[in-house]
Amino acid sequence: MPPTLSTTSYSVLGLLALRDWTPYELAQQMTRTLGYVWPRAERRIYDEPKRLVAAGYATAEEGAVGRRRRTTYSITPRGREALRAWLGTTPAPASLEIEGALRVLFADQGDLEQLRGALEAVRDQAREARHDLAEMADDQVADDGGAFPERLHVNALAFRLIVEHHDLLGRWAEWALAETEGWDDATSPAETWRPAARQVFDEAREPR
Repeated sequence: MPPTLSTTSYSVLGLLALRDWTPYELAQQMTRTLGYVWPRAERRIYDEPKRLVAAGYATAEEGAVGRRRRTTYSITPRGREALRAWLGTTPAPASLEIEGALRVLFADQGDLEQLRGALEAVRDQAREARHDLAEMADDQVADDGGAFPERLHVNALAFRLIVEHHDLLGRWAEWALAETEGWDDATSPAETWRPAARQVFDEAREPR
């Protein structure tokens, strides 16, 4: 029976399908690219290549740069077959993990300053991410596809989603900050802001 791989395992296989990498280079790629859509991969990046080697999906070649030892990982034909098979399966439903939104959901247990502080943090984080994404886009344009011009088409498809996600986060935070600017506290708007709250839910009743 073939070993059971996690989505993180397949993300590493996907990177190895592009070229050979050292663990440090893999970690950089996880942070710079895959971290936007699969951040949990960053926490296990140094373990996953070893698992892939044990499963026969990758090889590890030991070398040296000067006096420093270095391991380089490569995908095997079996690894490419596993990656292709995974690409033919149905992806899991999308999920959200936004701590700022979680704090908003429980904001009535705190005070208004805490609520608005969470919203400001979401806004600022979205702006920072958008700035980083703009720099990545500049690199793609300036280098006519960056390090992997043959992948420009699939990179652009995913990049559009990532950019719009952070744009949406920023717009939502700005909207929520504007709406809460006139609130007196984090509890009384259950009555004073009720018409606006009902409008939010009314607009969401019809899926687009």
